[in-house]
Amino acid sequence: MIKTKINTDASLEYKSGYNKIESLNITHIKEAVHDCHTIIDLILKDIPVDIFSVLGMRNLSAFVGELFAKSLERKANGIFKSNPHQDGYPDLLLMNTRGKQDWDALKQEGKLREKAPFSPFANGGIEIKATCGSVPTPKECAKKGLIKPGMGDIRINLMKGYDWKAHHRETTNLIGLIWDFDENRAPRIAGVFFGNKLSEEDWGKIVKPKEGGGRTTSVSIMPRAGVRKMYENWLLVLDDEKYIDFINKYNKGDLI
Repeated sequence: MIKTKINTDASLEYKSGYNKIESLNITHIKEAVHDCHTIIDLILKDIPVDIFSVLGMRNLSAFVGELFAKSLERKANGIFKSNPHQDGYPDLLLMNTRGKQDWDALKQEGKLREKAPFSPFANGGIEIKATCGSVPTPKECAKKGLIKPGMGDIRINLMKGYDWKAHHRETTNLIGLIWDFDENRAPRIAGVFFGNKLSEEDWGKIVKPKEGGGRTTSVSIMPRAGVRKMYENWLLVLDDEKYIDFINKYNKGDLI
């Protein structure tokens, strides 16, 4: 069992799409993190291909977020349902009484395969974003006689910051994850934060790709003020001084 610290004072309440007050269960969060780590260990043990290298860092980060979302869906006993559309939001649809009614109505109308009713889902829910933080460029590392961490390398010793990215500025209920590799090259969730009071101002202006600039999509990067708001409602971190000290220092606080 990987040791973690839990914030017993965290605010777990959030609003549904119809402004009904709901609440996360911190036990479900802890169990979902444990479930993710168990599944990752099974992947490393049973799959003969280095699947994480195949994915690459960007896709691996998305995979960690998706894996946590699926784990939380399982642990939350029917409270959430995965958004049926890859580009829909939020990632986990809130299935309280109203959410179930909306889902059943869409099913009866034959609209479960349509994107519009799930972008966004009227009853809302929880968005999930994951980041492995930023480290110096290869050139910056070379100046210090260091090597930039690659796939499977622990990043915390060189990590200089972190944020979360979205394709729009409408997310108000966000579970943000920070992850890193451990000494066995296994991805581990190092921190879980809950932004239950985010507003459009907590997201940066949407940056659109330059014409002819490749396949990148429009993106909004959370600024430091939004990251700080997430930090102020931390839920879980690895019980490891390296991560605790970094997160506190980056946010100029001592909350963890």
